[in-house]
Amino acid sequence: MPLSMVSTGKSNVIRKVGGKEETRKFLENLGFVAGGIVTVISTAGGSIIVNIKDSRVAIGKDMANKIMVM
Repeated sequence: MPLSMVSTGKSNVIRKVGGKEETRKFLENLGFVAGGIVTVISTAGGSIIVNIKDSRVAIGKDMANKIMVM
């Protein structure tokens, strides 16, 4: 399921990062790589705040739709 559908406070394992090459590279540089653990902290408006690799990152829902988790 896409990261945008995950419940707040729940940890998930990233399975796949989709999108165009530049989008995948951007997300990879933020720490969104297959096998990584991501936790949704909050959702506000069109943004999702997540905890990944001991950092908090805000991404848009369009980006979150490209990150598949399990």
